[in-house]
Amino acid sequence: MRFNRSVLTAAAFAALAVGTTTALAAPASAAPNTTPQKVCGSAYKTVNSAPIGSLGTVYLTYNSSNGENCVATIRTNPGSAADMSTWIYVPDTDEGDEDYGQYTSYAGPAYVYGKGHCVDWGGHINNVHVQVTGSNCATLTEHRATFTR
Repeated sequence: MRFNRSVLTAAAFAALAVGTTTALAAPASAAPNTTPQKVCGSAYKTVNSAPIGSLGTVYLTYNSSNGENCVATIRTNPGSAADMSTWIYVPDTDEGDEDYGQYTSYAGPAYVYGKGHCVDWGGHINNVHVQVTGSNCATLTEHRATFTR
């Protein structure tokens, strides 16, 4: 899926500002021990993560055989459907992917080719949003922001 940077940025900020999602999907279901590898695939190794308060974690994974990154937002305690999202964007290539909806356990997967590029990624659960920019760029420092709305 191809995204225009301004569209992806606008969507991310709109979700942060409004605190809700814009699309509804069928609830995902998973065992309480859901892992990023169960969501993205066994070839994807976790390379970064960010807590979403105490509600869960958004994971950035990478598959070295195909150069793809995958993100998944996983709840700490699965339960009734909640607003959730996961997204990833590569500024150098203007490519991104996202998943927004009402989910019981996790949002995602969202995939993008990222070999040799910095990535921006994040997700949210209910009203807690996490955004990581300039991530996994060798010696460059990433920037993290957590918002509660």
